Amino acid sequence: AHLVESGGGLVQSGGSLRLTCAGSGFTLSDVIMTWHRQAPDKAREWVATFAPGGATFYTDSVKGRFTASRDDAKNELYLQMDNLQFEDTAVYYCQNFDSQLWGQGTQVTVSS
Repeated sequence: AHLVESGGGLVQSGGSLRLTCAGSGFTLSDVIMTWHRQAPDKAREWVATFAPGGATFYTDSVKGRFTASRDDAKNELYLQMDNLQFEDTAVYYCQNFDSQLWGQGTQVTVSS
């Protein structure tokens, strides 16, 4: 089983990015999937959860700006990030919460 993140990049403050987490070896819709991020010199922090039934949960700092979604046909999870701020700069990871499987991460850099 693997998870591969993509979609990171450099964006100006106020801009948007959409991250993709592609799963293989298991079905994303069967498990709890989470997004996390790790900024330089900081601990990894939870960002969002996408439950099998479609419920979503977000950390306070991204509520109203980030939206998690899933494409079951593609077995992919997404994180739409709008109104990005400098503080959102981090490596973003997706995780199969049930198995504790992590992807390799994708870098998001927001210029102020």
